[in-house]
Amino acid sequence: MVERKKQMSRDRVSRLINWGHWFAFFNGLLAMIVGTRYLSGVGYPETWYGWIYLTVSTIGQFSFLAFIAYLICLFPLTLILPYSKILRGVAAILATLCLCLLLYDTIVYADYGMHLNPFAFNLAWADLNALLHGTSYIVTPLAILILELTAANFLWKRIDKIQKMNLGHKVIALVGVCFISSHLIHIWADAADINDITRYDEAYPLSYPATARSFMESHGIDGVPLAQGSNHSSELNYPLAPLQCQADHHTNVLLITIDSLRTDMVDPKTMPFLYQYTQQNQSFTQHYSGGNQFKTGMFSLLYGLQGSYSDARIFNNASPVLTHNFQQAGYQLGLFIPETNLNLTSAQAMFNDFTPFVAKEALGSADADLQSVANFRQWHSQQSGPWFALVNLKAPENFDTPVGFLGIETVQARTALKPAQKVLFNQYRQSLHFIDNQLQAMLAKVPQDTLVVITGVSGKIFTSNSDEALSNLSPASVKVPLVIHWPNALSGKVNYRTSHYGLVPTLMTQVLGCTNNTTDYSAGRNLLQPSKETWIYIGDSRIFAIYQQAEVTVIDRHGKYRIYDENFEQRLRKKMSAPELIQVMREGRRLYHH
Repeated sequence: MVERKKQMSRDRVSRLINWGHWFAFFNGLLAMIVGTRYLSGVGYPETWYGWIYLTVSTIGQFSFLAFIAYLICLFPLTLILPYSKILRGVAAILATLCLCLLLYDTIVYADYGMHLNPFAFNLAWADLNALLHGTSYIVTPLAILILELTAANFLWKRIDKIQKMNLGHKVIALVGVCFISSHLIHIWADAADINDITRYDEAYPLSYPATARSFMESHGIDGVPLAQGSNHSSELNYPLAPLQCQADHHTNVLLITIDSLRTDMVDPKTMPFLYQYTQQNQSFTQHYSGGNQFKTGMFSLLYGLQGSYSDARIFNNASPVLTHNFQQAGYQLGLFIPETNLNLTSAQAMFNDFTPFVAKEALGSADADLQSVANFRQWHSQQSGPWFALVNLKAPENFDTPVGFLGIETVQARTALKPAQKVLFNQYRQSLHFIDNQLQAMLAKVPQDTLVVITGVSGKIFTSNSDEALSNLSPASVKVPLVIHWPNALSGKVNYRTSHYGLVPTLMTQVLGCTNNTTDYSAGRNLLQPSKETWIYIGDSRIFAIYQQAEVTVIDRHGKYRIYDENFEQRLRKKMSAPELIQVMREGRRLYHH
């Protein structure tokens, strides 16, 4: 008798486990339906292989999530409470909670461009009223609960018939094949830079597709850096409305961008010419780049948009409205740039409107800068109509100087540096002094009625570790000089905080006479007046910093955040300020929502 009771108990548990597997599979199907909401923000594939990947990825990912939820939540209960009536009710409630959480995640993803994590949850909780509308947040969970209860009872009554059909192994095989295939396809797409596949990398929650780099490293093969896929759809609206521009006078414009130029290094000893130039013209003393590297810094400067937009596929083809409208106004556009900066895949369509004059870097960045300056001076001497020139100098990025360059004396750094950093610090000064000489040579023949803008693409920290440089968002990496020479001799120091986002609106309104609201095409405001925003977004969609009035919040792609004081010297043990960060995230999605 005892043995029979044990057997009956084992049979009951076995039947409940079989039922639980099919209930989990049913919820995997429901999760796939809910998951289609993520695609409205990412866009649908445009190729047949994109559709194949999206199909197998969707089946594999949501089936996997449903099974994991079953193992964590339901399977232990099956062993503890092997009673079908109780288990069906509990399972329906747990499944409803999981699906509601998934639905909420789709809402947060559509609004903020990221999945639920500690950072996004805090934001969403503070912004709950704006995210949830009407009574759907009450009706929807009730409808899901009714559906789950119905499905749980339906499957329980028919579990024996379902088992006799022997479909379980086929379903497991299908899901397994889809899950493995999605990763194999992604490895190929990552290696070949297939954008129609890699742009779905972060579309689904808890999705970590295998990459070519991880595959090669796991097999002992040295990988190479690969281009990142876009995470967004081409359905972004840029600009939001047709631009109305009418220039009364065609002012020539020279924009000089210097890679890795720190504000605190423009002093009488290191850069005497630029220091004097800032005293004679309009100098912005609290100016920030939009990023800590070439891609985000130049993107924020030419597009006037946050770096979170830079992965959008539209920017593979859409040139900045700034350069497009200069071209439309009859300007000749010349680009003078080192070959490595022009050939960056991240540059995308940034320079499409320019006629490029590319400097070779076989002998280093400093030699390329000498070529760029010479190319500009020759091109400038040939211009008869209005012109817009962008000269990009790179030597400070690599601490480079040309062979035979007679530099300046070394000095003690103002902040404590390690021995290796001291060497880089003074070599960096030599490089800046070389650049200062080039600025003087370049501007010697530029007429006073030319509008000249000189700024840094980004700042610089003294390290030879590229990973450290990419992740560092301190003021040393992003605070850069900005000096503007106006033809009408406007000068003086501007002490309110400004950023790269403000250059596009300034040139569009002051030079091209555009009357649109600047929010139609930029995240910035005219540099000639203080911005109403009390924050600046710096970085891209993977890691970024929010510079507020008295603190800096650094956030990574997984939602982990750290808060520092305004000088980045001390980490603050405090919660983030949600209202301002909500504005930041809204700005990062504004062009998608319109």
